Amino acid sequence: MPRVQFYHNAEQPLVLACELTARAYAGGRRVALRVADEATAGRLDQLLWTFEQLAFVPHVSSRSPLASETPVLIDSAAQASTWAHHDLLFNLAPDLPPDFQGFRGVVEIIGQAEAEKAPARSRWMHYKQLGFEMQAYDAVRRERL
Repeated sequence: MPRVQFYHNAEQPLVLACELTARAYAGGRRVALRVADEATAGRLDQLLWTFEQLAFVPHVSSRSPLASETPVLIDSAAQASTWAHHDLLFNLAPDLPPDFQGFRGVVEIIGQAEAEKAPARSRWMHYKQLGFEMQAYDAVRRERL
């Protein structure tokens, strides 16, 4: 059963996703990044190349022929994702990932807009009702709630 972490109140959710992904990759983890749409997937792809000058986070689309060899995968909720690995799933989409139970860990990143908070509360309740181990963090203060 995966452990679920919620990062609430993120000022820039995509930047936070890059930071957490780089840290996970440096620790030997494999990450699947799920975003709302293709445009956001493109922005995240660009951010992973540029967010930190000396960082290198190898990543591709989950539909790439190189997906099984690449530690970080990106896809949108609009696509029916088939992830090549199931270590960590970072969800930045407003809905519940359909395949979250197959991952070792799930990280939900929620921005500051009210439109993001309501669906996040619903996802929190869903995970909790299923009995998952839950942790919540304030993304701005970088502390556990």
